[in-house]
Amino acid sequence: MSEPAPEFSRTVPLQQVGGKPFLQRIEATVEEREKLARRVDLVALHRLVAEVELRRQSAEIIFLEAKFEAEFEQWCVITLEPVRGTVSERFSLIYGRASEDEKELILSGDEPAFEPLRGDSIDIGEAVAQELSLALPELPRDPDAVIDDLELAQPLEGPFASLARLRMRREC
Repeated sequence: MSEPAPEFSRTVPLQQVGGKPFLQRIEATVEEREKLARRVDLVALHRLVAEVELRRQSAEIIFLEAKFEAEFEQWCVITLEPVRGTVSERFSLIYGRASEDEKELILSGDEPAFEPLRGDSIDIGEAVAQELSLALPELPRDPDAVIDDLELAQPLEGPFASLARLRMRREC
């Protein structure tokens, strides 16, 4: 059974990556942005554009370096209203054949992540989509959003309810 196609797919055949760097600018279409927004739980993805460079390091290793920019809307964690956001990030990946002998590859924090080569191409669009999902704010918040009544923000039931009631008594 085959996997579904990624929402933002831009495959580059490995044979196109030679001695000189392979450069490509990619931009998501309206339909791709809508599908990708659903995948990463956005209200909307208004813009996604990237500049990607692939360089062959050796016969089996390809280095990807990219910069992307995105404009999007997420749900505010306080008001539950849409809040606009932007992100501009750079990232690097190393593609190579996965060794069956090595169960786990350990990299330091500064090294690019390793991605195993699958088939005879690299999907640079999917690489950008995955990095976008990692770059999005985890708890988006409208800068003007406030919680008016802190009592409403306290847990009323559950294992910490009694602790919350003690805290409220102490503050009164």
